[in-house]
Amino acid sequence: MSTRPATFGTLSLETISSALKSGSLNLDYGACTVKLTADGTQFEEALKIVYRAFRLIGNEPFSDFHVRLHPGSVIRQLFRPTCHFTIDGIQPFDPFPLSDALPMYEWGINWCFAQRFNQYVLLHAGTLAWGDRAVIMAATPGSGKSTLSAALMLRGFRLLSDEFGVLDPETGLLLPMLKPVALKNRSIDVIRSFSDDAWLGPTFKATRKGDVAHLAPDEASVSAVRQPAKPALVIFPKYEAGAELSLKPQAPEHAFTRLAFNSFNYALLGPISFAAVANVAASCPAYELRYSCLEDAVRCLHDLLLESSSTNA
Repeated sequence: MSTRPATFGTLSLETISSALKSGSLNLDYGACTVKLTADGTQFEEALKIVYRAFRLIGNEPFSDFHVRLHPGSVIRQLFRPTCHFTIDGIQPFDPFPLSDALPMYEWGINWCFAQRFNQYVLLHAGTLAWGDRAVIMAATPGSGKSTLSAALMLRGFRLLSDEFGVLDPETGLLLPMLKPVALKNRSIDVIRSFSDDAWLGPTFKATRKGDVAHLAPDEASVSAVRQPAKPALVIFPKYEAGAELSLKPQAPEHAFTRLAFNSFNYALLGPISFAAVANVAASCPAYELRYSCLEDAVRCLHDLLLESSSTNA
């Protein structure tokens, strides 16, 4: 009788550290897997919190990405400790302070996904599901997309990703790319106050993107990390302080343009992207959503998904 792998939240720091040092730690994000090696980076405690519901998977015969985090030279560590990120032995950007190892890993792996994961159409969007039906929230940085994604998960939606809409061009389904939700600046306290169920990692002050903390995906989202969802609703959200909630319907051709604009690899995949995005725009109702109250926005999206489900039943 097989047993399920232990989760990060139940493991000791020593066990996690040992797996990192030996290169036997694999993270299953749904659409892909990452083999992570780290030594001397001291981010095991933060990893244990923000990946608390993830299973510790040992050596696998194949991983999509091989990532290593490591400190710089001994001399540099004496004067200015740093953390280096390498993917397949290549260092794509400058090191971060050693104290920022977790945000460096999270941003680094996002870079890997955006630059090297081109068998799927990658929309720059938060994606969440209610049952098997998904909402795509495409927006430019600063729109509150990640904050709204976090709030939806904390009210029962299944988180697929706060950053990537992984659209399979063959099936038309959205695949999870499940990672901790990166919250910045004021959003950290907003989500901390929004729900007692919010498991937030440490706050990293004054990073290159301001103050940052990461929200751990919940057990339901992690358990369904291999379960796709059907696009059912497209939302272009925008937070505005003091604004009344409003919905503005978007014509399919307008939705198509905005989705394509918010894609990491639309131009690279050419006709494949065109057909996949056009199908989403044609089959899903689309709205521009402006809001200031998270609870109102969550209820609105829940109702829209239920309405879409009834219409297409």
